[in-house]
Amino acid sequence: MEQRTLLALMVFSSLIVLAETNDQKPAVEIYSLHVDCKVTSRFAHTVITSRIINRANESREATFEVELPKTAFITNFSMSIDGEEYPGIIKEKAAAQNEYDSAVSQGQSAGLVKITDRRLEQFHVSVSIAAASKVTFELTYEELLKRQLGNYELLIKVRPKQLVKHFQIDVHIFEPQGIHFLETDSTFMTNELTEALTKEQNETKAHILFKPTLEQQKKNSELDETLLNGDFVVRYDVKREATAGDIQIVNGYFVHYFAPQEMPVFPKNVIFVIDRSGSMTGRKIEQTRDALLKILQDLRQEDHFSFITFNHKVVEWKSSLLPATEENVASAAALVQTLTARGGTDINGALLAAVGMLDRAEGLPEHSVSMIILLTDGQPTSGERNVEVIQENVQKAINGNYALFCLGFGFDVSYKFLEKMALSNGGIARRIYENADAALQLQGFYQEVATPILMQIEMQYPENSIEGLTKNNFKLFFEGSEIIVSGKISNELDLLPVEIKAQSHTSNLTLKEEANVKEKEQVFQNQRYIFGNFIERLWAYLTIQQLLEKAISAQEEDHKALEAQALDLSLRYSFVTPLTSMVVTKPQQQEELANKPTEADNEKPKKLPAGASLQRLHSRMPGEDDSDRWRSELQSGSNRKMFSTVSRFRHAKIAQPIASEHPQLLLQLPRQNERICLNIDERAQTSVPLLSDPEQGLTVMGKLGDGINHFVQFDISYVNPPVQIHVYTHAILVSHNNNNNWLSWTTSTSSTIQGLTVSVEKEKSVTASLPDTVTVKISLVRFPEDFLGLYFLNTDRFSDKVTGVLGQFYSKAQFGSNSNNDQRAVERLLRVSGSEHKVSRLYKKDYRLESASEPVSCWSIELTP
Repeated sequence: MEQRTLLALMVFSSLIVLAETNDQKPAVEIYSLHVDCKVTSRFAHTVITSRIINRANESREATFEVELPKTAFITNFSMSIDGEEYPGIIKEKAAAQNEYDSAVSQGQSAGLVKITDRRLEQFHVSVSIAAASKVTFELTYEELLKRQLGNYELLIKVRPKQLVKHFQIDVHIFEPQGIHFLETDSTFMTNELTEALTKEQNETKAHILFKPTLEQQKKNSELDETLLNGDFVVRYDVKREATAGDIQIVNGYFVHYFAPQEMPVFPKNVIFVIDRSGSMTGRKIEQTRDALLKILQDLRQEDHFSFITFNHKVVEWKSSLLPATEENVASAAALVQTLTARGGTDINGALLAAVGMLDRAEGLPEHSVSMIILLTDGQPTSGERNVEVIQENVQKAINGNYALFCLGFGFDVSYKFLEKMALSNGGIARRIYENADAALQLQGFYQEVATPILMQIEMQYPENSIEGLTKNNFKLFFEGSEIIVSGKISNELDLLPVEIKAQSHTSNLTLKEEANVKEKEQVFQNQRYIFGNFIERLWAYLTIQQLLEKAISAQEEDHKALEAQALDLSLRYSFVTPLTSMVVTKPQQQEELANKPTEADNEKPKKLPAGASLQRLHSRMPGEDDSDRWRSELQSGSNRKMFSTVSRFRHAKIAQPIASEHPQLLLQLPRQNERICLNIDERAQTSVPLLSDPEQGLTVMGKLGDGINHFVQFDISYVNPPVQIHVYTHAILVSHNNNNNWLSWTTSTSSTIQGLTVSVEKEKSVTASLPDTVTVKISLVRFPEDFLGLYFLNTDRFSDKVTGVLGQFYSKAQFGSNSNNDQRAVERLLRVSGSEHKVSRLYKKDYRLESASEPVSCWSIELTP
């Protein structure tokens, strides 16, 4: 049976090449993969080139996927098959979609780009290539790196899933201001891979090269498994002087970077408005509690704060804002720890209560910044439910006096609603993804807005000499970020003057600077890092981004005018934006579209049942739980029919076999090419003795979850050294000689005790390895429920004395001699510890794999301990 192997790479992005393979050797081989990233004054130009050959004697399909930043614009894509070029063409989205509608109606896929992560979106195209043919994929995209918390970051997720003969990542950085610091970090780096990493740096330039050989990529010399699986990060910042920022000029276009340092911080008056409706039950409310407890500790003594929690009722913690004293923070922490979730969602009432509290506040610092931070995971279902009315009410109440930041937890929220409300009130919106690190996402957002150091910033330039000026007025500036303004110099200027006016905590500021145009242009002459007129493209990129953002909160006529301007620039500079599409033409004249999705496109429409009107949803009792409401709606007859239709369609599209679920336990029989999927009877005790080997000095116990029929805890005990490892879905506890060390799933780390190494791969697995001993590995699975998957490496080291529900299979399991060993057989007899069991061939998801979308064949057995 044909399987798929996955090659992935992310450069603040990720590249995945899927190729069909037979058995272990790839029929479609990726023999070269090169990522070339040139960063010039924060503007990154990335080209990803992959070369593939079909070594099979028949046509095969290769799929090219690149995960790129949501903030990036694709500018070019091409395929070259046996020397024939197939370029992508960028058109107006509406026109391209109309041309393609007939193909869509015939069942072809219309979307080559989709959002896959809180920072990434995926470009996807597949093509059939003939036997012995070669194909080259090349994708180009551009983005402006955003400064956050004092640095720029280039994230490279490396996940090849196979060995690549010519694998290379080049990152070139040129910063005329000078490079203040540069560092690299990785979650998968070994001593061998470190030798493949080189870094060259001088005052203004840096080159980072990662070029591992095939041998360096291997996990071990015996297996062709790759080590390249994790994050590779480049972080840097530039040098800054205490001036009005830095101006750079190329071919008549300028960019002005402004990021003042070491300035006093404004006191904050912040009200946290927290959704505690029924849909927040479970991990969401737990992660919210965790984040708020950390955020409370980060409040400064001069800050004032309060909490408003809401479901169908709005509750003010205190009637006014309180100073962030140690006593008040402790009192707030006690409140946070009691937060529970149930009931409906009155967003309108909660926000108006927060504005009212700020309006009537007394005794606040004279020079301070007031803000409201809203966290919600759903639609308004109580009080005022019309989102346009809510937006109007909130904007009228705030009246430009405060900043509103809206955080949407998960995919049941209307992101458009939150985004428009935030942008209309001087803030921003952010989606919080329902991952294990959701609490860290919340904390990270707060850190970005925790230190305001300037207000009412005006960047002034000579009006008669500048055209197409980007946004030059800013309400707030936060420490560690950066203001960027760009435009075209229309007249022959020798000097470009700039004046910055702003309010700091202690005074009104006026900063002046003059840039010598010829001297500034000379800086970029003959620099091999430069790609074309990069400042002109930076100006176009920034202008499009700001026009689209402005259109979100504009009235209908203005909205159309702003989008028209953005569309014109998108076509002129060949950017794939939400207003344009790239038409990809494949052999046999097949066409597909690459569209730029927005965060609002990433909602989950299935959460709002088909045919359910707002009136119907709102007709329940005021205290009814949101989660109960969705369950009742989903169980309606019309929706059963809808989901049945979807199910039939899905099964018609996916080739059999289909893996329906993960097994509880999965193992490979020693010296037999057979895989066993083991399930413990649901009536068994929750604590299960899985394995004990006295000669190895190793014992493993497992605990089944409550209601999910999977393992949620494993306890690993070693005799020498005397170490106990308790693995939970939320953390790992390592105990030795009464010393406890907690390890988090959210960070890749390792710990060694007397030769025993415990390694955590972020959000993926934990490994316990000891020389000459079986290696224990546990995978973390986050969907659909959090659970753990156990397996062992080097199983030939088990002794004949190994016992336990799982252990017995490593010493006392054998297929019956008269059992049909035909690979197509669906039933066989398996002898284990003197008992015979009839086992059936099933297809299951493999929790050992990072992507469990492809089924694995295994012999399934049910046991009762």
